[in-house]
This record gives sequence, C-alpha cells and structure tokens, in this order.
Amino acid sequence: MLFKIVIVALFIVIVATLFQGLWFLLKDRGESTRTVRALSWRIGLSLFLFLLLMLGYWLGWIHPHGIQPGMPG
Repeated sequence: MLFKIVIVALFIVIVATLFQGLWFLLKDRGESTRTVRALSWRIGLSLFLFLLLMLGYWLGWIHPHGIQPGMPG
C-alpha cells in the first residue's frame, strides 16, 4: 500500500511541476531559465517514476491487470 501511495505522490508532483513550468513560461516571457528547470525536473521525476514502476513489477509489489481473453463484456 505504501508503494502505491508513493507512486500517486510522485505523479502529483510531476503534474505540479508541469503547471509550474507553464506558470513560469507565461510569467517570465522567456527571460529566465525557470521554465527549463521546472520541465527538466518533470522529465527526471517521470523517468524515476517509470523505473520505480518497473522495479515494483519486477519485485512483485504491483501486478498488472486488465481484461482477460474470453471473458464476457
């Protein structure tokens, strides 16, 4: 359960940095590097989240689920 909370928290931080980058883009009008820094953090956090998901799957902490073949509906 803690692993899933960490995943959701990281996703929220990623979305927050995306909007932070948008805010800096609109506010600074390209005169500072804050937009690039915010979006760089977003890319780094997204890669970290992807690797964390892969690790969780590999260690058996999370399991994929979906529609099974042959099931109605």
